[in-house]
Amino acid sequence: MEIIKARKADAPLIARSIMDAVGAEICENLAGENRTLADVERLFTTLAERDDSQYSYLNTLVAADDGGKAVGVIVSYDGAQLAELRKPFFELVKTVLDKNLDDVEDETDADEFYLDTLAVLPEYRGKGIAAMLIKGAVERAADAGKPAGLLVDKDNYRARRLYERVGFRAVGERPFCYVMMDHMQFKG
Repeated sequence: MEIIKARKADAPLIARSIMDAVGAEICENLAGENRTLADVERLFTTLAERDDSQYSYLNTLVAADDGGKAVGVIVSYDGAQLAELRKPFFELVKTVLDKNLDDVEDETDADEFYLDTLAVLPEYRGKGIAAMLIKGAVERAADAGKPAGLLVDKDNYRARRLYERVGFRAVGERPFCYVMMDHMQFKG
């Protein structure tokens, strides 16, 4: 297994990973009554193909198996860039899904490097790939001179154990799409 920079061709996997990470309820709420989950997936694929969005392939590391198949992703970026990186997301949500999310609170701030999305294909889980991806993102954070931070659902005990095992500790709470989450930072 190798951790590499994502390619534009990885956009569909990045999109599915984002949807997996945020969960069915948030994706269904994004789709609303007049759109489908396929519309939401197309939106995230478009954002992953761009080079100016928070979900861009440029902000993504991929776990590739020995045959080069992408089997997991982690999306992360400098929190100081969140406002600029979010603009394409908000614009596409308005035009494609007819929703206004301008009142969504920031889930990170300028003082941290935010680990936004982590997902591994189901058949590859339990093999240490998520920890390898996190390590790659933490190295990017160190290169940026900032602590790595993330949010975890209060009820996602499996993810919390993984984050604690690789060195993250709870430092407070933050909202994500109107839901209060636990905020964790890498402490080594």
